[in-house]
Amino acid sequence: MAEHKEQGTVVMQRSTTEPAQQAVSASAVLVLIHPAGNDLGRRTPLEADELWVGRLPDMDIAIDTESVSRRHARVLRLADGWYVEDMGSTNGSFVNDVRLEKPRRLTDGDQLRFGDAVLKFLSGENLEAAYHEEIYRLSTVDALTGVYNKRFFVDHLDREIARAERHGQALSVVLFDLDHFKKVNDTYGHLGGDEVLREICRRMRPRVRKDDLMARYGGEEFAVILPQTSHAGAVLFADALRLIVARESFTHDGAAIAVTISVGVACYEPPGQVTPVELIRRADENLYAAKRAGRNRVVG
Repeated sequence: MAEHKEQGTVVMQRSTTEPAQQAVSASAVLVLIHPAGNDLGRRTPLEADELWVGRLPDMDIAIDTESVSRRHARVLRLADGWYVEDMGSTNGSFVNDVRLEKPRRLTDGDQLRFGDAVLKFLSGENLEAAYHEEIYRLSTVDALTGVYNKRFFVDHLDREIARAERHGQALSVVLFDLDHFKKVNDTYGHLGGDEVLREICRRMRPRVRKDDLMARYGGEEFAVILPQTSHAGAVLFADALRLIVARESFTHDGAAIAVTISVGVACYEPPGQVTPVELIRRADENLYAAKRAGRNRVVG
């Protein structure tokens, strides 16, 4: 593991971590799932009865980022299972996005958040299979927001275009970007920005159909594939997303954060052919046209 430290880099220390190809040697592990970097997917077997999490280098799980307190939390084994306890940290500890007020018993699949670092708790008999399943999930899903990542989006769009052309069906792509998101990060910190991104995706999930696909395309840019959707239907969908964001402010540490999005729409309608690059380019051009026109609007 690299010896140098950079802010925002998660470094596992004093843990008996091992490469992915080796067998897990404990009945429970913590797997780093955010942020991305060389340590993404790194696992820490829970072999001791107590492990400390914090920014100090002598912590069992040392997380070198300013959002984590020096002694942030501890994970401990009791008679009935594993628990996590916040130790008076500045930014709090969370399990499945619920802030800890007292020690909480962990169950298989729980997500633990300390500052901007997210780890997943895995336990049970088939731990090795669960770990490799999680590694596959990390290759397709954005851990912060829970939607698909850019690579999966591009691969899926290629398949959907081929199907649309084969069956003579319309296909639309929607790209949206948060307006003035840098100001959100500058004002409320990256933890505030992360919370806005997570909440946007939570709000939008009920609006996305089972056959649609939503992905995080960039830092604050997202994309949605809409199979069998005409241009008019895509514009209506895009405006619905815009309203979902604009009509209710977001909150972080009690502060209300007003957010809007700009949206670009592109549609393939048969006959003819289109490439994924062309369809994304058209949506992207319309997205930036929406920004130039004043933001908080749909162009397509």
